[in-house]
Amino acid sequence: MKEMMSEAMRTLKEATGFSGTALAKNKEEIFAAFSGGYANRSEGILNRVDTRFGIASGCKLFTAAAICQLVEKGQLSYDSKLRDCLPRKFEHFDQEITIHHLLTHTSGIPDYYDEDIMDNFEDLWTDYPMYRVRRPQDFLPLFADKKMKHEPGQIFHYNNGGYIVLGLVVEHVSGLPFSDYVEQFIFAKAGMKDSGYFETDSLPERTAAGYIDRKDGSWKTNLFSLPAKGGPDGGAYVTAPDMVKFWESLMTFELLNEETTSILLRPHVHIADDIYCGYGLRMKLRQHENHEDVEKYIIMGYDPGVNFRSVYYPKEKRSIVVCSNKSGGAFEIISGIEKEMI
Repeated sequence: MKEMMSEAMRTLKEATGFSGTALAKNKEEIFAAFSGGYANRSEGILNRVDTRFGIASGCKLFTAAAICQLVEKGQLSYDSKLRDCLPRKFEHFDQEITIHHLLTHTSGIPDYYDEDIMDNFEDLWTDYPMYRVRRPQDFLPLFADKKMKHEPGQIFHYNNGGYIVLGLVVEHVSGLPFSDYVEQFIFAKAGMKDSGYFETDSLPERTAAGYIDRKDGSWKTNLFSLPAKGGPDGGAYVTAPDMVKFWESLMTFELLNEETTSILLRPHVHIADDIYCGYGLRMKLRQHENHEDVEKYIIMGYDPGVNFRSVYYPKEKRSIVVCSNKSGGAFEIISGIEKEMI
């Protein structure tokens, strides 16, 4: 794909030291496509449009889509109680927690990384080595025996642990490992041939290493900062073109039928101001005289050495994807692209 960017975007890219790939599409027309920085700094390998990037929590939407597929098949319902979906019993979890609660971050269960009380994601692996974490069940020792934070359905509280549990439900109901299910029934169906849940110690070609820049100008990779393999709450690798394919497949009902897609994309829980939570994503609503509708859908991901933002404007059929292999930069780039497109 040929590089395309305005002079303003070139200036912004240089000013932010952007390392990653950005792709913006208006219906069938490519509006912007460019990369910056290095996929591998040691070897001087540049990022390209077809480079694979980790997207952290950006892939909670894949987990939500997987759950919705199982509901569509009649193997599950949004009102199903967690206690009825898994053979494992969680001693301290409320018996009334439903799949809907988990999807909307309203379950109240404890989280393995609670941003209210923790500042550094890397601290998780001090006593529990990240190289042991390769399956959804490997996350459970970090939160499964903790007490509830609040009653189910009471408040929105962003929760990674809830999506780990949803991944376990996908495994139990489908009979497949979580990553296999998503790769077979989400990525393959959407034509996302370059995407997958890769292990950090055996990455395929064209995969960007994640970089953490220190204040003194030195840097390190995020190899020892993240789980060895991503899971239902985050950690898949995608290319920017593959992420555009995902949006298009979701919005044209190739992954879910029209009714199920509308449920996934519905504003289920109010977060703040004009931002609402759907299943696996957020959305911004715009107010009209007599009604309101969705201006854009939003997914994002933040990990040490990973920064991801993507939006989809349903009315305009406009998609923007920004993948960065540094801890920041995606928000500035996507904001600049939105300003130019709108």
